[in-house]
Amino acid sequence: MKESGKNLESTPTVVVDSGVENINREVDQLVVDGLLERILAQVQVSFSNSMIEAFWRSLRHQWLYLNTLDSKANLLRLVDFYVDQHNSVMPHSAFAGATPDEIYHGRRDHVRDDLAAAGREAKRTRMEENRRASCGVCPPPDSGQTASDSHAVAIANTG
Repeated sequence: MKESGKNLESTPTVVVDSGVENINREVDQLVVDGLLERILAQVQVSFSNSMIEAFWRSLRHQWLYLNTLDSKANLLRLVDFYVDQHNSVMPHSAFAGATPDEIYHGRRDHVRDDLAAAGREAKRTRMEENRRASCGVCPPPDSGQTASDSHAVAIANTG
């Protein structure tokens, strides 16, 4: 890094957190030598790079570490796929279920309504399935028998 840094026209500036990978003897020496300007997020400036750090952590742990990284071409293909999915397919809780593309392009109006409708439909389907299921003690809903009758019969049969 020192050798390549000597050929730069200007000193690179990096905004970093206070992690040990950024605050250590080697990086401190690059700053002292004038090869790097380091700005500590939340210390020297009021903002941080935590959002992009969270994205890179998700990319690594939810996608890259699950795949074979045997070539640069494969790595680029995997990163391209994840970025596309992250931006255009995966809903984000920070956007109330919208994707970054929907927010950026102003197409998020339907998201909250669609999610609410899907939630109502899931609840209706779940309740319908639960009502159709029978544990053997309770009667099926269409039998005409009450749950009290079934429990009384079940108790009588066990005693």
